[in-house]
Amino acid sequence: MGEAGDVNSNLLIPRSTGDSQLDAAVWQWLQWDKNPKTRAQIETLLHDGKNKELRDRLCRRMSFGTAGLRSSMGAGFCNINDLTIIQTTQGMYHYLEKCFPDLKQRGLVIGYDTRGQVISNCSSKRLAKLTAAVLLSKAIPVYIFSKYVPTPFVPYAVQKLRAVAGIMITASHNRKEDNGYKVYWENGAQITSPHDKEILKCIEVSPEPWSDSWRENQADSSPLTRDPLEEITNSYMEDLRRICFHRELNMKTPLKFVHTSFHGVGHDYVQSAFKAFGFNPPIPVPEQKDPDPNFSTVKCPNPEEGECVLELSLRLAEKEGARVVLATDPDADRLAVAELQDTGRWKVFTGNELAALLGWWMFLCWKKSCTKGSDVRNVYMLATAVSSSILRSVASKEGFKFEETLPGFKWIGNRIKTLVDNGKTVLFAFEESIGYMCGTSVLDKDGVSAAVVAAEMATYLDSKNINMAEQLVKIYETYGYHISKTSYFLCYEPATIKRIFERLRNYEAPKRYPEFCGPYGILHVRDATMGYDSSQQNKKSLLPLSKSSQMITFTFQNGCVATLRTSGTEPKIKYYAEMCGSPGQGEKSFLEEELKKVIAVLVENFLEPSKNGLIWRSL
Repeated sequence: MGEAGDVNSNLLIPRSTGDSQLDAAVWQWLQWDKNPKTRAQIETLLHDGKNKELRDRLCRRMSFGTAGLRSSMGAGFCNINDLTIIQTTQGMYHYLEKCFPDLKQRGLVIGYDTRGQVISNCSSKRLAKLTAAVLLSKAIPVYIFSKYVPTPFVPYAVQKLRAVAGIMITASHNRKEDNGYKVYWENGAQITSPHDKEILKCIEVSPEPWSDSWRENQADSSPLTRDPLEEITNSYMEDLRRICFHRELNMKTPLKFVHTSFHGVGHDYVQSAFKAFGFNPPIPVPEQKDPDPNFSTVKCPNPEEGECVLELSLRLAEKEGARVVLATDPDADRLAVAELQDTGRWKVFTGNELAALLGWWMFLCWKKSCTKGSDVRNVYMLATAVSSSILRSVASKEGFKFEETLPGFKWIGNRIKTLVDNGKTVLFAFEESIGYMCGTSVLDKDGVSAAVVAAEMATYLDSKNINMAEQLVKIYETYGYHISKTSYFLCYEPATIKRIFERLRNYEAPKRYPEFCGPYGILHVRDATMGYDSSQQNKKSLLPLSKSSQMITFTFQNGCVATLRTSGTEPKIKYYAEMCGSPGQGEKSFLEEELKKVIAVLVENFLEPSKNGLIWRSL
């Protein structure tokens, strides 16, 4: 063995850690990784005797969550880096080869955002080019964008180009240290089981990188490479016009809009979308317009966090006399909206509130534009099970269909594909975490289309002398107030998360769920992780089984519905709670107060933050 001080990259035998499994993992990493910076990270940890961190990095692998693979950039099999992206793509190749006899004719689409980490020599563009290199080494055609694109452009391109799959290198709104690998199937929707599990199996079968997989620049000269940027951008903007219903109004509106792209990909594409709808371009936030992998002007690159991360946008809007702020997240698949009220204060709409508005708007436009004899019973809207049930209430009164899915747009996208293939009309779908799908050109959430649709809605309302906040009240008065609250705790210990949820499954006796939470009686329990639902006669949940994440929903006797679940992309335990009122009844303040009480008891009794060392959401 080498001496303790030896960390020379050319050493054939690294020093022993005293743990044979870890030694084997270190040996593999140093044999396979050709990135000097990530190799050096492992060598330094080895030299410093940091065996626990080595074990954490090298002795476990990433798994597919609600948005594909997502982790920190840096060395290790559990992180996003050159080697793990190559391994994942090799596994993808083996699986796709089994699934598609015409793989070499149809090829794959590859896109990327603007993330990067200097200390690991890791950027989304580099990882995308390595992904292409793996596929090109096996003579697979590759459609790789020559420039960063919004995430929804990849599933859109998969369908337009009839590719077998698409890969997007992005970590969306995660912290700057993270990156990810998002996979779309030939139908344009994100992969679900069994594809995710089969890809992971294929990675394990042959994890050693092929020599040609490291040829990063192969995509620049290969005859099998094609740049779809111009074709897809033009086609996307053309299809976007299908959900533009008031172009003339848009052209003459006095309303001004401010747009921030949160240092990500969105600026150019939102500008083009506004042009497609006949608008003047939105005013960009200059400090956030251009890509910056450090997200320098925000505490976190997630517009969902509200006013505290929208400071620059709101101040610019006030200066420019703009009443509406549109914020797309760094990969432009999500949207936050803020509106200046007559009081001089800004209202930042929650994901559920904006969904109520967009759902109302899309249905109104359908009613005004549908052909004579169109059957409303063939019209659908969808939402995830942790989102507001407001659209269920609208559907119940208006006669269209509403469905809910497991959390994550991968479930929504696949269900919508089935509905559309069966001749149904899907107008809108959403998840409460500011993800919206207007129309069906893209079978995933899309912040670009949502931004311009929201602008058109605001323009139409302004022509009627009403703003979005006032229209939201009208929606609630018509269909019943739906008061919801969503937040989260940070928890970095998987064992703690498991203990919290196992306690709820064995609350006062083995295999017994809670019957009360403080003074509040529980009517039903649905455990999506175990496939259990006490409200069903056979006790089986109607939602698909989801063993990869924790999710339990409690329906209280007072009508509150609350869900506890783990995030599929971040170390969070989230809670979602909603109280629903009856149409025409002005009980908003009562519902708000009751919801506040239930959440306080739910958090204290079921999550026990102090005892479990949970970190409250804070910015």
